[in-house]
Amino acid sequence: MKTTSTNSEIFESTYALLLRSEEKQRSRFETLIYTILAVSTIFAVLQFGREAAMMPSSIAHVSTTVSAPAQHGA
Repeated sequence: MKTTSTNSEIFESTYALLLRSEEKQRSRFETLIYTILAVSTIFAVLQFGREAAMMPSSIAHVSTTVSAPAQHGA
C-alpha cells in the first residue's frame, strides 16, 4: 500500500499560486479601467437626468393620441 505524503514545501494551493503570480502593473491598470468605467457610467446617468429635467414644455407634454371623429351609418 502506497501512502501519499504532502510536503508543505512542495504543495501549494491554487490560490497561493495565483497570489504569487499576480502582476502588479496589470492590477493597477485594471483598477484604472474600472474607475473610468464607473465614472463614465455615473456621468451618463446624470447627463440623461439633467437633459430630461431641462426638456422644453412643448415637447414634454405632447399627447400622441388623436381621437377620430365618430362615424354613424344612416
